[in-house]
Amino acid sequence: MRILIVEDETSIANFLRDGLEEEGFAVDVADNGKKGLQLALDNIEEYDVILLDWMLPGLNGIEICRNIRLENKAVPIIFLTAKDTVDDAVFGLETGANDYIRKPFSFEELLARIRVLMRKNITELVVFSAAGIEMNIEKHTVTKKGKAVELTQKEFSLLEYFLRNKGKVCRRTRIIEKVWDIHFDYDNSVIDVYINALRKKLDEPCQPSFISTVRGVGYKIESDE
Repeated sequence: MRILIVEDETSIANFLRDGLEEEGFAVDVADNGKKGLQLALDNIEEYDVILLDWMLPGLNGIEICRNIRLENKAVPIIFLTAKDTVDDAVFGLETGANDYIRKPFSFEELLARIRVLMRKNITELVVFSAAGIEMNIEKHTVTKKGKAVELTQKEFSLLEYFLRNKGKVCRRTRIIEKVWDIHFDYDNSVIDVYINALRKKLDEPCQPSFISTVRGVGYKIESDE
């Protein structure tokens, strides 16, 4: 899952990025309004949530929110701002934001609000399954034929990406962008390390791998259909 943070206070942006990455999110950060809007519009179908400061250099959060809403009605937007009056909150929500959090705030509260908005925005199931493997996103659990499988956070995120795209070829460049949040020509051999780790935990002996290799392109989990 991918989140955009538009925040010009470096300490806050770094705090949010580090916390969200620990929770398994891929995170992009913009430190000014113009950069934030450009990132949002360039990746409008990719972001699951946008965290938007109100007072920003170059372009303020209200203008960014309005521009995003012209292109996308669905992506959840949360204002993070020191503006603390009821009128400010109403104005921000009427502009098109889904939620409004006053600074200072607790990370736990923000995380809870992000998850609520994602549940409202995503119409698909929170439980995914394929070939006897079942993942519950809300409970953060994975089972293999009913038995619990322990995964690291990155293994969980990688498996989630595969299951959300079950039946489709997942290209290596898209995997590295969505799971590792790297958007340039990067040695993506790290993917192979995690693919091998997942296969060891999920594959059945003497059976084809749960995650098949599409040579020269990427990987695929077959649909049960």
